[in-house]
Order: sequence, then structure tokens, then C-alpha cells
Amino acid sequence: MSTSPSQEVWNVTVTPAPTSTDNFTEQPSPEPERRGPVRDRYFDLLRAVALFRVVLYHLVGWAWLPVVFPSMGVMFALAGNLMAKSLKKRPPLGVVRGRMRRLLPPLWLMGAIGVTGMLLQGWGPNDEGHPGWWWFHLVYWVLPLSDPPYAEGLPGIHGILGENWATDFAGPLWYIRAYLWYVLLSPFLLRALRALPWATILAPIALSAAFTYGYINIPGERIPSALTDFSTFGACWILGMAHQEGILKRLPRYVIPSVAPVIACLGLWYAVAHGFKTGYDLDSIPFAQAVWSFGTVLLLLHVSPSWTDWPRWLRRWDRLITLLNSRAVTIYLWHNVCILVAATLWDQLWGFDVMWQHFSWLLESPWPVLALAWVFIASCIVWFGWAEDLAAKRKPQLWPDGSAQGRKRSQAGAHRV
Repeated sequence: MSTSPSQEVWNVTVTPAPTSTDNFTEQPSPEPERRGPVRDRYFDLLRAVALFRVVLYHLVGWAWLPVVFPSMGVMFALAGNLMAKSLKKRPPLGVVRGRMRRLLPPLWLMGAIGVTGMLLQGWGPNDEGHPGWWWFHLVYWVLPLSDPPYAEGLPGIHGILGENWATDFAGPLWYIRAYLWYVLLSPFLLRALRALPWATILAPIALSAAFTYGYINIPGERIPSALTDFSTFGACWILGMAHQEGILKRLPRYVIPSVAPVIACLGLWYAVAHGFKTGYDLDSIPFAQAVWSFGTVLLLLHVSPSWTDWPRWLRRWDRLITLLNSRAVTIYLWHNVCILVAATLWDQLWGFDVMWQHFSWLLESPWPVLALAWVFIASCIVWFGWAEDLAAKRKPQLWPDGSAQGRKRSQAGAHRV
């Protein structure tokens, strides 16, 4: 999920060779411009929309939002696509090490702050009754092969941070754990994908069905949780890899538009038949989530226009989308805490008589809280986002929205002219 700011392709100004026959001196041709990797702006747009939808969903909890746009499936598919692209060019061990290097430092920074806060509020080994095991669990804050531990039921900070804040703090960590496992498994998944393409793509959905219908039962909590995440979103990750490998393009153009909506509707039908209308959402029905996300992601990848530059109607959003992509890990890790702080502060307005007597409609609205949450997310980008730059071995930036690259390009273009 960590991405670098977009790489710009400069225009080359070619000086025409002289045509006079009096000058027999050959003019040196200009050196070819170095071309860096060109970002797929369509994928950048999908990632930005996915992040915004995640923040909105965790604030309002509307069950239909994952149906409108399955953010997690999309994010895993985009990450799988990038992973396959890297594995084409570099040895697997180097690729895995590089992805882990980009992923883990932002988590370490978050853990250093959050775990310190939990310890200051009295969290310790006595909470679980097994001091040695408790200390071992803390290793998962360094290498999250399983869910990192956190303190439940902690008091908040009055007027700033709500009670049981550690639960919200640790909420996004399942994604980091699942992402890490996908990265570790990707070299093997890519080999399997090249050998047996559709069997590999459909295997996670088959595993999800086996869990759902009781054909596979694994005792405990940690291993079943990891396998459930793999079975739910693994097909999306592999679909991203298949898109990069060109496997989807081998199908006739009419196949995916014909089949993908049917698959997605099957997932939605299963969700409705298993409690979707009675307070549940897709996250509570893993098999429905797996099938719906698979069908939707399949269609989104098929539509993929592979933009190397923005269409005219999207150019005004360039800097915002670039920022969201450059700080995707930071935004995802910290957004839950930002929502909690924003909601806690907003609730304080109920203590003013004039507010609850005349503006209760405003106090009950989620939109001011959403706006305030994004203000705090922006502050987290400034305060913590530099960890992503260090992890990617880039010069740290406070606000990487691409404007600095744009200025460099303009200055370079002026020099060439």
C-alpha cells in the first residue's frame, strides 16, 4: 500500500539540424531524456476513492457503502498488481524485502506512540495473566505476522479521546497483517498463477466457501482470522497480479463484462439471504464479501484505461489524488483515531444550551465530524507521513502532493527552452 509521488515525463525539445551546405560540421544530437516509471493514474484514482470511502464508512457505518465501492478488495488488487510488476523486474527476495521496508516503519511509529499511551494508562502483562506470553505478543508490533496486541477498555482523555480508544486505534491493523502475508506469499502465488491461472485466482473463493459451509474448521482465533482474510480478499490480490501478467486480456473482450456482474450479484444475493438487511454488512458475511469484491474488482480491472496523464475532467484533482496515494499507509493507519478525536470534540458542543436547543440537527449530522476528521488526518500526514518517505528511501516531505515535482519540471523546461 505505500506509494511514491508520481514521476513526471518531461517533454523533449529537439533542436533541428542546420540545413546550410556551407556548414559541414555535424551538430551533436541531444541526449535522450531519461524516462522514469510512469504511474497509472486510473489506479491512483481507485486508491484515492478507496481511502475516502474507508474513512466515510468507519465514521457513519452505512452498510451499503462496501456495496457501492468495495474499498478493501480494490486496495488489495492494486497492491497485488504492483507486487507482480516488481517481481517481473527483480529477484523475489529483494522485492519482498523492499515491500516490507516500505510497510513496516509507519507501523513502528504508530506502535511507539500507541503502545506508550496504553502503558501509561496501566496496560501491562497482568492483563492477560501470562507475562512471558504478553511480552512475546508485543513482537507483532514489529513484525505483524499476527494481530498486534492492544488494551481493551482503557479510559479516554476527557473531551479529546473517547473511552476504549485502543480498540479503535488497533482497528486498521488487520489490513497490515493481511498485506504482509500477501507480500510473503506473492512469489509462490505468481508461480502458481503462471502455471494454473484460473485455478489460482478462484482458490481463495473456494477456501471461503469451505469455511462458510463448514468443510474446514480450524480451532483458535489467530490462524482462522488470517485464513479468513486470505479467503475473503486473496482473489482480489491475485486478480491484480493476473492483470499485470496480462491473463485477463487473453479472454475475449465480451467475457468479463458479461460474467463479472453476474458474479457480483451472486455475492449480493448471498448477503441478502444471510442477514444483510437486518443490521449486518458485508464485513460480517465473509463469503458474500469475497464474491462481491471479486466480481466488482474484475470489472474495474477490465475497464482499466491505463491513464498515463489525467483526463481533462480530473486534472483539478491531481494534487489531492497524488497526496492520498503518497500517504496511503499513514492515512489508513491513523484515520480511526482521527475519527474518534473528531467525534469526541464535536460531542462537547452538546454541553452548550444554545447548541442542543437550536442546532441539534447539526450536532447529529456526521458531515461536520467527517470534515473535522479530515483536518486531523491532514495533521497526521504532516506529523507522521515522513515515515513513508524514509521507508521508501526518499527525501522526507511534509505535504507530498506533487507540486514540488511540478515546479522542478517547469524550471527544467524553462532551462531547456
